[in-house]
Amino acid sequence: MRTLLFSALVSGCFISFAGESIAQQASPSANASRFGVAVVDVTYIFKNYQQFTSALDGMKTEMETAEGKLKSDRAAIQSKEEQSKQYNPGSPEHKQLDEEIARLKAEFNLTAGRIRKDFLEREAKVYYQTYLEVSNAVQYYAQQHNIGLVVRFNGDQVDPNLREDVLRAINKPVVHQNNIDITPDVLALLNRGGTPGGVAPAASNRQTTRR
Repeated sequence: MRTLLFSALVSGCFISFAGESIAQQASPSANASRFGVAVVDVTYIFKNYQQFTSALDGMKTEMETAEGKLKSDRAAIQSKEEQSKQYNPGSPEHKQLDEEIARLKAEFNLTAGRIRKDFLEREAKVYYQTYLEVSNAVQYYAQQHNIGLVVRFNGDQVDPNLREDVLRAINKPVVHQNNIDITPDVLALLNRGGTPGGVAPAASNRQTTRR
């Protein structure tokens, strides 16, 4: 009986201590409001913002479809080129095919260039729109939590075997941060639908002119 009571007591203490330990584990942004300063990993947000990744996936599918059509057109031109080899260079048939091949190549280059330009412009708009949404979400979150300064940082782990990673670590502006990372909170806000009305309060968009 005493053994059972002792076991129960020990188990109770263990659970109590475990609960206390868990409670003491601060969230990444626990000190942001306290210090009035926060950091945010914009690159991480872009990679995990569902609306942004879905838009890029949709564009990727469209691009693959367009590339498939271009490959088919290129194959048709190559077939014409093979066909032209069957005729003597000075024959009317050869001349006619040469003219058709030149026309098809010109049309192909124009189409390929137009498609590439269109996708690059659309991609740029998606990135810019997402940047505005992220910026608005950061501003809104900062205002709601009385944060006066948000600094961009990169939270990726550094691979000491990669020169680029080492240089990034050396040049990073944030050397240390004490639980002021609001990245998970901002990402959650965006994935829930963003800020009310989709924009941050107008007051947050004012810029101070330095003299």
